[in-house]
Amino acid sequence: MTESVKDRVIRILAEQAVLEVSDVGMDNTLEDLGIDSLGLVESIFAIEEAFDIQVPFNANDPTESEFDISSVAAIVRAVEALVADQKV
Repeated sequence: MTESVKDRVIRILAEQAVLEVSDVGMDNTLEDLGIDSLGLVESIFAIEEAFDIQVPFNANDPTESEFDISSVAAIVRAVEALVADQKV
């Protein structure tokens, strides 16, 4: 069985935060997980590589980004949308 987008994103974030996958909840923020700005950039790179997508994220000005990083759920939704757009 192939891993869902949600499961892969959660696994990537868990690896970055050095947590168990079960410790990552959909309502968690990156801050809750202990992921700092460098960890965020590394997570974005890992997501891009895992899904072969380009994430519209500006690390120099995250507030100007179209990529919602407000919670794990928001990141999952954004990645799902990018993956769906890629298949069109």
